Amino acid sequence: MDINRNQFFMFGILVVLLGLQLRLVDRYVLNEKATKFIADRANGSSGTGKSLMSFASSSALTPRRVVRPPEWSGWCLMSIGSVLILHSLALRRPD
Repeated sequence: MDINRNQFFMFGILVVLLGLQLRLVDRYVLNEKATKFIADRANGSSGTGKSLMSFASSSALTPRRVVRPPEWSGWCLMSIGSVLILHSLALRRPD
């Protein structure tokens, strides 16, 4: 399946908007469910051998995880998106 001009253009717009969002937002605070998911994956636990203490601990005691994307990531995504948009304008129109 070939990617046509419209798909390149739409993907470029989405990547530019994602980069713009990363430039405008300083940090992301994850909710309890996402924080627990990342903590489980980072510890390498398989989830089957959970102890009673980890099961009984409340989510209010666990701090929420804060994600701070680097400054260059927004610029990088905006430049990739703009290259994709310019590439889509250079392609032939779909038949």
